Amino acid sequence: MSESNGEETLLEFPCEYPVKAMGETHPQLDNIVVEIIRKHAGAISEGAVTSKQSSGGKYTSITVVIEATSKKQLDAIYQELSGHQAVKYVL
Repeated sequence: MSESNGEETLLEFPCEYPVKAMGETHPQLDNIVVEIIRKHAGAISEGAVTSKQSSGGKYTSITVVIEATSKKQLDAIYQELSGHQAVKYVL
């Protein structure tokens, strides 16, 4: 277990970490998610972003694999993604 500022986590930092966000299908959803994550994680490597539409096409999930450096960084990403109106769920 690793500690970050006194908080225990099962992750060892730095590590590759997939962040998944879901929302209603929209042409800008990928850009919104990537820009929020980039703000907290810096450059995102080529091939690190994948997206998939639901079977009915109403929803899209975007997965971005980042080099996570701390629990604080991940918490900030999840908080900002969760607060955006275009994002319905964050995993």
